[in-house]
Amino acid sequence: MTAPVSGGSQATSTSTTSVDRPDQMDKDTFLKLLVAQMRYQDPSNPTDPTQFMSQTAAFTQVEKLDELVTQNASIVALQKTMNAGVVVGHSVTYTDDTGVAQTGTVTSVVLGDDTAEATATIGGKAVPLGRITEVS
Repeated sequence: MTAPVSGGSQATSTSTTSVDRPDQMDKDTFLKLLVAQMRYQDPSNPTDPTQFMSQTAAFTQVEKLDELVTQNASIVALQKTMNAGVVVGHSVTYTDDTGVAQTGTVTSVVLGDDTAEATATIGGKAVPLGRITEVS
């Protein structure tokens, strides 16, 4: 027969932000530069095929790295969702707006998104998950 496992770990929440830097080149910029280079090359002295292959390989790497960033963001969002659901029904200690430690039982969790942090409902009050310091 199995016995339930009591939660004695701390719940932590980290907030990640996405930074859009228009001054950095992306895969579209790289592709435009490659096409422009091919368009304006001297027909009597074409680009060295090994350089072209190297540039194509670099473009493929940039494209794959971009895909990895997107997938990583999805994994982080899924992890946050899973972590939020774990605290429902548990007694938690959290820091309120005045900085005082409070204790209560989590009755529900409202999942966050890219713009808002997930919140736990404790005693009828919405508490950001980042303020929870202990789960028991």
